[in-house]
Amino acid sequence: MIGQYRTGLYVPGDRPDRFLSAEESGADLVVFDLEDAVSPERKSAAREAVVEWLRDGRRAAAAAQVRVNAGSDADLRAVADLAPDIGVRLPKVETVADLDRAAARVPGRPVVALLESARGVVNAAAIAAHPAVVALALGESDLRSELGGGEPVIAHARLSMLFAARAAGLPAPMAAVYPAIRDLEGLAEDTRRASELGLIGRMAVHPLQLAVIAAAFAPSDDDIAWAREVVAALRGEEWRRLLPARWWTPRCAGARNGSSVPAHRGLDTLGESA
Repeated sequence: MIGQYRTGLYVPGDRPDRFLSAEESGADLVVFDLEDAVSPERKSAAREAVVEWLRDGRRAAAAAQVRVNAGSDADLRAVADLAPDIGVRLPKVETVADLDRAAARVPGRPVVALLESARGVVNAAAIAAHPAVVALALGESDLRSELGGGEPVIAHARLSMLFAARAAGLPAPMAAVYPAIRDLEGLAEDTRRASELGLIGRMAVHPLQLAVIAAAFAPSDDDIAWAREVVAALRGEEWRRLLPARWWTPRCAGARNGSSVPAHRGLDTLGESA
């Protein structure tokens, strides 16, 4: 299982001059990209640069993943030699067979399955249940290209992914990148929509986007006050007085036995700070 990341940042694999700044950006997760951010003629050099950087030891606290190219044995072999906590972000996953093939080349390594087609979204439940998969993610640009349509199409895909992930016991997925780097208002609005659908966290393509994403998923003062009330009540025998409380779920009752308060906008860890 991986952590629940609020902010993630892609960095092109052929730009080693940006690796350190990406890891020091404050993002919870840094994804070293060998796929979309790298032109075909530079993929080999990008793979070598990423492997060299990660093999020598990461220089910041951010978690690390490598987005490989679909069907690339060379990428998978390279990642297989890295530290076991470095995850594989596997694009264009459509079937369990896609995962079996990748997992055989990186045994025991956490895999994030990227759903980027209608077939991938329809098969989301089976993909989420695969033992190698620790999280799901959407490739929204590819979905828009394949399906057309407007926001309802993306909302449906986000919800399908969310239900599949939670049914398999995986964390709530992060939202996909918002490609318009300078449109921070648009980013904030779309991230709000993703949050209302139950997604937690978002990937970014530029450090400028990180603060907007973090703010969108940060708990409000009311959220924090309620979470502290829950934690205080669950330490005793007063938990029933919270009914009917906001966002009440069976996990609240489970918290009496040491588990966290219900997941909502990043509240899972508030019990430790309350």
